[in-house]
Amino acid sequence: MIEEPIVATVMLFALLALGEVISIYSRARIPMLMTAMIGYLVLTWTGVFPENILELSTLPALGAILIGPLIIHMGTLMPLSILKKQWRAVIISVSGLIGALALVLLIVPLFFDFETAASGVGPISGGVVALLITTEKLTELGLTALIVVPVLIAAFQTPIGMPLIAFLLKRYASRFVSTTQATQAEMESMEEDETPVRFNLLKNNIILLFIVFVFAAVATVLSEWTGIHFTLFCLLFGILMLNGRLFPQAVLQKSNSFSFMMVALIFVIIGTMGGITPQDVINNIPAVILILICGVSGLALGGFIASKAVGWHPLKGMPVALTALVGFPGDYIICEEVSRSTTDNQTDQTRVFNEIVTPMLIGGFVTVTVASVVVASFVMGML
Repeated sequence: MIEEPIVATVMLFALLALGEVISIYSRARIPMLMTAMIGYLVLTWTGVFPENILELSTLPALGAILIGPLIIHMGTLMPLSILKKQWRAVIISVSGLIGALALVLLIVPLFFDFETAASGVGPISGGVVALLITTEKLTELGLTALIVVPVLIAAFQTPIGMPLIAFLLKRYASRFVSTTQATQAEMESMEEDETPVRFNLLKNNIILLFIVFVFAAVATVLSEWTGIHFTLFCLLFGILMLNGRLFPQAVLQKSNSFSFMMVALIFVIIGTMGGITPQDVINNIPAVILILICGVSGLALGGFIASKAVGWHPLKGMPVALTALVGFPGDYIICEEVSRSTTDNQTDQTRVFNEIVTPMLIGGFVTVTVASVVVASFVMGML
């Protein structure tokens, strides 16, 4: 029975629904994605889920091609008036990575060797590409026994990072709601049904989705030609189309397709826990724990110092640095959960979401998409 794709999909979907229920009742203290990822690992280890349940579902295969359209959607959340203020998020993100790099490379070699420390730096700074660079270099040097270390770090940093980020953002959101009031411009913006677009044809859902996928395909081709990660092109396209009034704000929500695409992508994220065995965890847990402690502490410390330097409250800046642990879509999901758990007032929920989502997304792109590749390439080049 479980071989049926719909049955496998329902079993995985149940994890997401359970995670949402727990997130709602815990008021985002236990994020949905954390519940889903840990639940998937436990249920696979205990045999409740077959190891190939993701393949049986087939939905993750769809999710893998939806990353581009979803990143374009994120770009349509960012008017230029807001983007101009986000240089602080870039500084905070880079500062956090420098802090993580320093602590991991200074402390971990005191207990293990430098190769072990270096193997954890790329993944702790976020990104699948950084993980691939690390594992390829370890294989090239014959250090295959260490490959499980970056894999474990990449798998567990999201369940560790999400509740920490949610805790900090919830405290900031409560402070933001209690100390600020909605301006007239914000109220007018919230009352608008949709961002006006230049052509009525672009209000058609099918045409709108088609154009989004066209730009995602173009971004993929440009990535192959230039070597620049395709998500950066997708983000740029989304920003340009929004500010050129060719796409409405939150384009996939306007086309009534965002929630389904997010579910498919979350299935892909859950799959990163696959292949990890209890024995892998037992054999490498001391090094993984130390790297995670040093990495998380370095990100938070770097974010704290940079927040003070650029004039942001640390409760807002530190989560931006910590986005290296979760990346997309975790950063977006946390923003949604925090905004809805802070207050029952819809206006304040929207204000909180708008306040935190752009710096969090910018932080995720700076760390996961760009800086992590530089860090991994530099550190692995030292071996």
